[in-house]
Amino acid sequence: MIKTKRVYEPKEDADGLRILVDRLWPRGVKKDKIDLWLKDIAPSDELRKFYHETKDFEAFKKKYIEELQKKDIKELLDLIKQNTITLLYASKDPQNNATVLKEYLEWTLEKQK
Repeated sequence: MIKTKRVYEPKEDADGLRILVDRLWPRGVKKDKIDLWLKDIAPSDELRKFYHETKDFEAFKKKYIEELQKKDIKELLDLIKQNTITLLYASKDPQNNATVLKEYLEWTLEKQK
């Protein structure tokens, strides 16, 4: 099971493995609130800046998926098969890289069946 959650929300047992998927460490968050930080799976700096400037989520989503297709996500897929995971993000916007990543991972897992 894959969930998404804002990193500033309280930690819960139901979160399972808590994985930060942002390139930058969120302000004020202690390391014990996060089990794993996969900053390399986050959007590139160029793409992150593009989204902040344009606010074009559909274009961001398309470009981020293109980036994800070039990344090695095997480790992450293996973790998902063994655990409930929660993809953590700092953004206040509910449309963000973690939601795109969740959708991409679910699609990839479905395709592997």
